Amino acid sequence: MAQPQLRRSQLVTTFGPGCMIDLPEHSVIVAGLDHWRYDSSRIPVIEEPRLVEKLRAFLDRETVTLRTPPPAPEHPSEPRTDVTAWEFPNWFIVQELEQGKSRFRRRRLVFAATLENGRYRDAESRKQLSVVPVRFVRACPRGHVADLDWKGFVHGGRTECMRQLWIEERGTSGDLSQVWVMCDCGAQRSMAEGAGVKALGFCNGGRPWLGANQNEKCDLPSRLLIRSASNAYFPQLLSVISIPDTRKPVDDAVKALWADFLSDVETIDELAKVRRKPTPAERLQDHSNADVMAAITRQRGGATTARKVKDVEFAALTEAADEMGADVPEGDFYARRMPTDLWRAPWMKPIVNVVLIHRLREVVALAGFTRCEPQGPDIQGELSVDAKRAVLAVDQTWVPAIENRGEGVFLQFDPAAIRSWAEQAKVIDRARVLENGFDDWLKEKKSKLDFPNAIYYMLHSFSHLLMTTISLECGYPSSSIRERIFCMPDDGNFGILIYTGSSDAEGTLGGLVAAGRQISRHVRRALEYGTLCSSDPVCAYHRPVEHDHQPLHGAACHGCLLVAETSCEQHNDYLDRALVVPTVEGLGVEFFKGVV
Repeated sequence: MAQPQLRRSQLVTTFGPGCMIDLPEHSVIVAGLDHWRYDSSRIPVIEEPRLVEKLRAFLDRETVTLRTPPPAPEHPSEPRTDVTAWEFPNWFIVQELEQGKSRFRRRRLVFAATLENGRYRDAESRKQLSVVPVRFVRACPRGHVADLDWKGFVHGGRTECMRQLWIEERGTSGDLSQVWVMCDCGAQRSMAEGAGVKALGFCNGGRPWLGANQNEKCDLPSRLLIRSASNAYFPQLLSVISIPDTRKPVDDAVKALWADFLSDVETIDELAKVRRKPTPAERLQDHSNADVMAAITRQRGGATTARKVKDVEFAALTEAADEMGADVPEGDFYARRMPTDLWRAPWMKPIVNVVLIHRLREVVALAGFTRCEPQGPDIQGELSVDAKRAVLAVDQTWVPAIENRGEGVFLQFDPAAIRSWAEQAKVIDRARVLENGFDDWLKEKKSKLDFPNAIYYMLHSFSHLLMTTISLECGYPSSSIRERIFCMPDDGNFGILIYTGSSDAEGTLGGLVAAGRQISRHVRRALEYGTLCSSDPVCAYHRPVEHDHQPLHGAACHGCLLVAETSCEQHNDYLDRALVVPTVEGLGVEFFKGVV
């Protein structure tokens, strides 16, 4: 068999360390970063200072570097570079059915140590029988994973019994209630019992991706997990867009001059006197008095460091000149503000700025992962430092990352219009309904997240409607279009960025920019599309209630707002189209009034 291969981007976004993968003849778990092999003479490093700073704080490391996964060697003479994968799980099911002893499909459950060259030798017939990995493992939300204690499970606890185990299928649906584990001693148990709370005991802290004997203490109960299920691996991704930080040059200059010249400056007049001195005059010559005073205020308030990811990006998109970056083939960022007369329309009144981003570079890094429950970035693009997660290496000094090149369209909203809408009594009542659903979800998940607020729900829902509409004409598949929601009520910063990107040139074909030139038409179509769902009136009248399957949704379902999870920054959570456009329920809480 040829050596299995994955795209380098997949090793960051989908199949990173700790992910279980089915290969044609094996089931494996991707090894930790300690077992990724590079050509030491040319380790591919990505430069992105803002992302590095965030990862240093998140991983609590003095130094962190970004590396792309090792490329496959192009010639046999080149040094070997690859990613190790360990065989996992260690229990297998013999493919051959037991004959005559049961009216159900019954197969042997065997341990890896009993296999010979990957096959099971039947002691009676002396035949070598093919096996497949068992599909059940146990895991916990912190990312730990291990084999089930099959003997202990079927016997209900510790046992000295060493007799043969069997998997018996008593139906054709594959439902857990129809899959039974049996022992030749007569003990038997349904796999449905394994899905119960604490049925598998507490987690043993298994970390097989790091190598042998790398377990750690864990106080969480184990959960039954189907290793190929969608909740078996949730990567914790942190991304930034390579947009110049417009405040960084002046902040750096003020910080350098702070102790000797600027710490006592309170007014513009005092600043003017200081700027007559040679050293400040040289360091501040490219900055206006207003910008320097703003930087002094930030320095005095301790706000010159640890700016949030989206804060920097929003400021760059809105504070810069009409043309940003350089329009060159190797450029990381190039954008142009679209003249107002080209997109102005009655339904565009709440929008104050449209920026077409011709070139965009996004750097995505894998910081860790979880199982069972996602622990992704919050609505500001920040990863929680105390989030439960699994580590990628025993001694982690670098993280895998990829560069995506693409394009996009940015829409900035009028903060006065949004605040006026958010203060309406009906909107506040609707927000309370959504917050009650969020609180019920919070109790069940025991998360430390805060309720996003109704403004985020509205912007997020509008973004999904716009993505769906644009995808019909822009030439990109809908699953490759992504969003970035800017919702910072304290600063009055509200906007959405619809963009695409890939690790090759296909993310910069010009389709989104072309759609951006017709943005008013696409916005109108998005608003019309959102007024009626194929699942109405059920969708429109949905209320998040206790034990609801959609506790974080208002009027939202697969027929209207839900998109591919690769497109959504919040895994299709926090959606309600009633806050965007009128629905058949007629709540009167829509932001875009009188448009459709």
